[in-house]
Amino acid sequence: MSPRLLAAVSSASLLALIALCVLWEGWLAPLRPGGSWLILKALPLLAAVFGILRGRRYTSQWTSMLALLYLTEGVLRVGDPGLTGALAAFEVVLATMLFASTTLHARNTAPSRLKRD
Repeated sequence: MSPRLLAAVSSASLLALIALCVLWEGWLAPLRPGGSWLILKALPLLAAVFGILRGRRYTSQWTSMLALLYLTEGVLRVGDPGLTGALAAFEVVLATMLFASTTLHARNTAPSRLKRD
């Protein structure tokens, strides 16, 4: 896959994961009625937004590791009843997409893989 396509997938999955975290803990199925402090789990993802949108290799490297935290949370909560379980399953999908695309982007943009003229 081309680095440009991988950067686009990374950007889309990152922004969707941020939106999911905010909506989930703020309005859709918060831990406590009226919202919860878990909405702050979106903050670490915000640190990656500009680097991922610009296709920076270093940001892809550390964001791939960050995505594993969200994958873990989704896997742990997917068994919860109701909407929470469905949102967790969606989080698993988005975190997996983010992990795969950032890992492949970092790999495909490595200096040893770039074509030299």
